[in-house]
Amino acid sequence: MPQPTSRDTPLFTVTADTLVAVDFAPRTRRDSRPKGPYRRLFALPGTRAFTAGNLIARLPMGMFSVSAVVMIAGTRGSYALAGAVTATGLAASAVVAPWIARLVDRHGQARVALPATVLAVLGSLSLLLCVRHGAPDWTLFASYAATATTPNTGGMSRARWAHLLKGDAEALHTANSFEQAADELCFMLGPVLAAFLCGTFFPEAGTLVGAVLLLTGVVLFTAQRSTEPPAGHRQTGRAPLRAPGMRPLLAVCLATGAVFGSMEVVTIAFADAQGHRTAAGAVLALQAAGSCAAGLLYGAVRPAGSARTRLPWCLAAMTALMALPLLAAAFTGSLLVLAGALLLAGMATAPTMVTTMTLVQRRTPAGRLNEGMTLAVTGLLGGIACGSAAGGWTVEHLSPTAGYGVPVAAAATALLVSLTVLVLFGRSNRFTDSRAPH
Repeated sequence: MPQPTSRDTPLFTVTADTLVAVDFAPRTRRDSRPKGPYRRLFALPGTRAFTAGNLIARLPMGMFSVSAVVMIAGTRGSYALAGAVTATGLAASAVVAPWIARLVDRHGQARVALPATVLAVLGSLSLLLCVRHGAPDWTLFASYAATATTPNTGGMSRARWAHLLKGDAEALHTANSFEQAADELCFMLGPVLAAFLCGTFFPEAGTLVGAVLLLTGVVLFTAQRSTEPPAGHRQTGRAPLRAPGMRPLLAVCLATGAVFGSMEVVTIAFADAQGHRTAAGAVLALQAAGSCAAGLLYGAVRPAGSARTRLPWCLAAMTALMALPLLAAAFTGSLLVLAGALLLAGMATAPTMVTTMTLVQRRTPAGRLNEGMTLAVTGLLGGIACGSAAGGWTVEHLSPTAGYGVPVAAAATALLVSLTVLVLFGRSNRFTDSRAPH
């Protein structure tokens, strides 16, 4: 058989491999375009799955308190009893939550979080049954205190991001911003969903649905073992509370929590004085919406400077913006204008919290991240309780308008603490942005 000459040789040979290459070449070029920060984040294997489960588990965090108040006050006719029961649960969480987080760091998320969630769900169901069947008041306190074993789902999600993005500060900043926006979204939708369920169906519906969502979300979250940080069975590092610079950060969390707690109580009182108490939830949701939007935007940009130097600027912006609701209430008395002021005020919240949580992560000794993040959340919860009490006292003894001075004062306190930290540790290596050694 004659061999083909050079003139007879085809320019290319069409084979199956060529067809596949030609078919997918344009797609490869499209995928090679630069991705946005959030798209790059969720391109990592397993991140979408654990995030979906965590969001389901986190939504009830904004439901349980409102559901308990509506359920207890609606059946027992006492807001004082409802408030005392929820306060008891908050105090129990402040004691139990760091202990649960320590166990999570030591033995792993799946081995600890799921049993702890089952105990918390049983506590919620016990509260529901006690209220439903008219059990003595002390059973309500005991049941709600049992829910303190609820694991810090937001902290566990942040721990997974820190494990997956180790060494990539820019991507971790985006992840922390997303997590803060998710927190705001859950605390924005949670109370609305709880009020809808309790008002539309029966008083216990909010607690029941919240318990189901919590258990379902934690089961889905802990099932994603590929992204789970390794358990640190030997925790030789110092406790997070004793880490250099951690206590001032917790003081900032405490003061920031007071901003949230006082703003909620004062806004409800202001709306009630205007004859629009039912609109208070929607007005507060605008503040959370502003924070959620700002958090997503903050995660999409590359902030200048270190987190340590950014924190005072974030707190200064929050202090200035928190004065807007005070001015709106004092000079207009309009709930509509107040709603717009709260939307703007909320935009400083997420950047402040993202920066604070970033510093908490960096100051927490390796292998104890869940414990460190839970300490920060405990500080926030303590601040919310203090802010609620201070806001309520101001509203009762002065006026709802004067009550808006409490979140301004709390934000200013957080700013002063952060400036003190910057002065005291600015020239030393005790408060740098590097993680503690393993």
